[in-house]
Amino acid sequence: MRKPRLNWAAEPWSDDELLECAMVVPETADAATFTFRAPSGGWFDYQPGQFITLDLPLPAGNVQRTYTISSSPSRPLSISVTVKAQRTSLATRWMLDHLKPGMRIKAYGPSGIFSSLRHPAKKHLFISAGSGVTPMMSMTTWAWDSGEMPDIVFVHAARAPSDIIFRRRLEQFADRVPGLQLRFTVEENDPFTAWTGYLGRLNQIMLGLMAPDYLEREVFCCGPEPFMQSVREMLVSLGYDMDHYHQESFGAPIRTEADAPVIDDVAPEEGAKAQIVFAGSGVTAPCAETDTVLAVAKRSGLNIPSGCTFGLCGTCRIRKLSGEVHMVHNGGISDDDIAEGWILACCSHPMGRIEVEV
Repeated sequence: MRKPRLNWAAEPWSDDELLECAMVVPETADAATFTFRAPSGGWFDYQPGQFITLDLPLPAGNVQRTYTISSSPSRPLSISVTVKAQRTSLATRWMLDHLKPGMRIKAYGPSGIFSSLRHPAKKHLFISAGSGVTPMMSMTTWAWDSGEMPDIVFVHAARAPSDIIFRRRLEQFADRVPGLQLRFTVEENDPFTAWTGYLGRLNQIMLGLMAPDYLEREVFCCGPEPFMQSVREMLVSLGYDMDHYHQESFGAPIRTEADAPVIDDVAPEEGAKAQIVFAGSGVTAPCAETDTVLAVAKRSGLNIPSGCTFGLCGTCRIRKLSGEVHMVHNGGISDDDIAEGWILACCSHPMGRIEVEV
């Protein structure tokens, strides 16, 4: 059999050359990895965690979509993206249904600033959800191929165990390298399959168990914006230095440092004044934004039944009548309850003036 000829003298691939699809590998029921090579034999030069833009020939006309590269530049003869179809996605659905080996497409890049190479650290904490695992896979593969023992806690959240992209490959890495610790959490079990990992949405308690030394780690986060916001809120409430937090999103691609959005999450400020009106008791109490509703109630001689005091048991659930609170809970309240105005007094901080039904 004739062996394929490798052009070891080739220049790095540049985006004036089409990419040729070389392989399609299913990952989960609605996700697959597409591997591309340069017809010229060119090799791929990029940083782990960066993205590439594909020009996809949909029936209604070409569309450009940006995907994080899931392969590592330590394996430069090909480049891969791993895509997951959403209910409203057209381009990704087209890829899964129609993009086959041998087809050539236009691509632009690679680009982006989300990379562990830009923030060297001895210890890393990767946190991802859904297809946000792709840059983490790239950076983990880079660490594996470096030949040095990594110190990575890899936290990933998925709907079910069968939805964990790259699970087997990551477990193969972790089986051989004790410096890679995998921590998976899922919202529900697969039928007739045992699951011994974490169950439920990622929360502060889980994070503390998964990575007890999280304060010492450089954090990289990728996933849907609500997920990343919840991670930021967890870290802020736990006293993490957010100068060591980095994130990539599913929104507009960030190509340079100047494009990076300023993360301005609302959080309680030291010294900022607030006020809580306990409508049912006729008590108005001045306080600070860093105070919890439960602490202010107790200080005012009011009784709100409570249990765990860190947002897990749900005993201190009360209704908020007006105003805004900053609440970082650990699963003791549902999204539906929050939408209806309920809060947990033990982990809710008043942002200015609020009124509650106590």
